[in-house]
Parts: sequence; structure tokens; C-alpha cells
Amino acid sequence: MNFAKAGADATAAQWRIDQWYPELNAEVRASLKKYQEELLKFNKTVNLIGVKTIPFSDAIHFADSILACRLLLGKTKAEEIYDFGSGNGFPGLVLALMAPAKKIVLVEMDQRKAEFLKHIILTLSIKNTSVLIRSIESLPDASVRCAVSRGLASISKAILMARKCFAVGGIFYQIKGEEWASEISEIPSQLCSFWQPGLVGEYKLPVGEVKFALVQTEKIKD
Repeated sequence: MNFAKAGADATAAQWRIDQWYPELNAEVRASLKKYQEELLKFNKTVNLIGVKTIPFSDAIHFADSILACRLLLGKTKAEEIYDFGSGNGFPGLVLALMAPAKKIVLVEMDQRKAEFLKHIILTLSIKNTSVLIRSIESLPDASVRCAVSRGLASISKAILMARKCFAVGGIFYQIKGEEWASEISEIPSQLCSFWQPGLVGEYKLPVGEVKFALVQTEKIKD
């Protein structure tokens, strides 16, 4: 897909990241703003985010990813982190900008979305990120030690997808809403013998009262 020829019109959207997170590096904040501009520009073509979320994308997508990534970076020492089902780049691209010393691998099987991810990486000159156009199930066995996902699937379905590619001791982080505890309780007992779930932390967006959570599942045996 030729992104350079995509339409320039986008539904009006707010940008309050500078106000909410002034402690972020100014270059990071500028890159995030450019990311939003490109995301909205190509959304009608590639269907990256829901139309109803566009006016509040700074909170729903960017602030959510920033807060979840802070929890993740405070927890893991992994040098390489996969973003499973990266799609529109949340949280992987935000993570890459916030943690330039880490290697971020965006896994996305949809060709059009993968091309968008590549476009953003090129446009923002992100040096620590690559895109794998393939399914999670097709990744090499025991090749992943740390991964994150947002909106991929339920916790149970996600760890089923990742069961072969994760090495023992690897941790799969998932960004969830208020239903996270129910999703953990619904993990089949058979899976719990291979994966140990737990809560990393909860957070609220700068607007609204809904709580979100970063949940982890650690692979404890093959």
C-alpha cells in the first residue's frame, strides 16, 4: 500500500498528552503526536481504530498505552519484547518510543496493518523496532521470553495462541479492562498447570473512572 498517496483528511481529535505527561521526553511526545496524525490519516483506508474513539484517541489509545507501558517497564528487565497482534501499533510502538534501548518486535499477520506499522517506523525513524508479518502460532518454539498484547483475545485464548512460542520462564503481559479478574478465573485448570497468572497493576486514564489493568501470565513448564 502506498501511504504517501492516502487522503489527508481525518476526524478532529484532541491531543492532551503534552498536558498529561509533561515529564515524557519532548521528542517522544512529538513523535507520539505525529503517530496520532498518521493513524487518523490512514484510518479510513486501513481500519485501525473505531471511528467513535477518534475524538478521544489521545486518552483511549495513547494514554492507555503509556500507562500500561510504564507498569510493564517497571516490571520486566527483558531486552526484547514482542507485541502480539500489534495491528494499529498499540502498545508496541509507544513502548518502542518510551524504551529506545529495548528491541521491540511487532507481530501482525494482516498485511495492510503490517505495512502501516512499517510506515510509522519509517516516518518516526524508530530504530529499535521490527515487524514480523506472521501469526503468533507460527513463531519458532520457545523463541519468546517476553510479550505484550492489547485487545488481542481473552487471556485464555491468548496464552493458547502463544503456548508453543513461549519459553519456560517467559512472561506474557496483557492489557485488560475491569473484567481482568473474571478472565483469570475462566482460565481452564489444565492451562493453569502450565501458566501462572497474576496482576501487575491497575490504573485509570486521565479522564473517566474506568480502571484498566496489566495482567501477566508466566509460563512455568512445557
